[in-house]
Parts: sequence; structure tokens; C-alpha cells
Amino acid sequence: MAPRFILASQSPRRKELLTRAGYAFDIIVSEVDENIPNSLSPQDAVLLLARRKAEAVSAQYPGAVVLGCDTVVALDGRILGKPADAAEAKAMLLSLSGNTHTVYSGVCVTNGTETTGFFTATDVTFYPLAEATVDSYVATGEPMDKAGAYGIQGLGCVLVERIRGDYSNVVGLPLAESARALASFGVKGAINV
Repeated sequence: MAPRFILASQSPRRKELLTRAGYAFDIIVSEVDENIPNSLSPQDAVLLLARRKAEAVSAQYPGAVVLGCDTVVALDGRILGKPADAAEAKAMLLSLSGNTHTVYSGVCVTNGTETTGFFTATDVTFYPLAEATVDSYVATGEPMDKAGAYGIQGLGCVLVERIRGDYSNVVGLPLAESARALASFGVKGAINV
């Protein structure tokens, strides 16, 4: 019998990716502190937060396989989190305009006894953006709950000139690599990997 699989995230994008890949899972949101020391690299930051989330939920559900994930956008090594307000969203988007940034996702899978973790990095290049374009995008409200103030799977797709790497990572969960980690814990989706 397959173990219970829990996603330790309230992200609708992660839920959608796992559902489309044929996984059956429960969602239990961890209430961990998501503050990270400024001294951490983006890679270390996402790994730390993914592990905190997975381990917090795993401690409550012994024997379940728990996946925790965290995603950040980094420009020149500086982490851009979720914007606090429309003005911060606009500033973030203008800083990304015409530049290449990196989206990092950290993933941690644990069953309480064994734990594995990894991070994935994808480079994303934005078109040069007019201020009116940024204002119209911010006015949609979409940037407000997104790292880096945009969603590539939504309206924000028109801002992106190209990506190099895993598209699903930019959405919020590097799915192919996560599927392989889950398979090592006996959790399978629609396709055996």
C-alpha cells in the first residue's frame, strides 16, 4: 500500500501541478517561520524553508510522506519575495524589466525517518517593460501573492521573453525532479518515473 502523501503548501499552483501529474495527496499547511537570514544565498534559503515546512508537517503525521517547497526570485543574487503592496510590486517588476533573473525552488521530501532535498534554478528573461505595462499588470492584482511580483502561468506570461530551464520550477514546483524524489519514497503519480 502506498504511503499517505501530504503537500505542506497552500500554493494553488503546486496543488495544480501535482494534480495534473496524477498524484493523490492531502494539503496541510505548515505554520513555520518563513524569515531567513540575509546572509543565506537564494539556494540555501529555499532549501532551508522547504525543509522547515516538510519537517513541521511530518512531525504531526508520522509515516506520511511530506513534500515541502519554497520558491524565490533572485536578481543579481538579491532575493525578491512577495511584494508587500502595489508600489513594491511595481518596483520589483521595473527592476526585472529587460533583465535576466533566476527562479530558485527548494524541495524537501521526508517520511520522518529519511529526508531528501534539492533545489532547481531556472533563468527567466523579461522583455523591456514600459511603465504603463507594469502599471496595467499591477492593477490586475496578480503580482501580489507571487515571488518577484509575477506569475508566468497567468497574465505575467506576456512579460517573459524566454526561459532557460524547468518551466514548472518557475510556476512553483520543479515537477519532474520532485516526481523522482517522491518515487524514492513509494509515492507515484500517473506515470512511473
